[in-house]
Amino acid sequence: MKTIEIKAQQFFELLKIRDTSMWEIFAQMIDGEEKEIIFLDNEEKVLFNYTLPDDLEKLKADQKVFAKEYAEKIAQNN
Repeated sequence: MKTIEIKAQQFFELLKIRDTSMWEIFAQMIDGEEKEIIFLDNEEKVLFNYTLPDDLEKLKADQKVFAKEYAEKIAQNN
């Protein structure tokens, strides 16, 4: 499995500038091989990681799970 390291702050700033979602970027990265994406802070510390699936169908399933979990966390904080 290939590993990709991404500086989280710059990545999310780029998404905002380009007005795109991380899921669109992830979809473009799919090539039939799983990849581990490691998000780093500015000090190179691991913030979180994500295993990019090998096909678009699995990515869409991950997106639904993420959206549900994110909505639940937002609801808990309000």
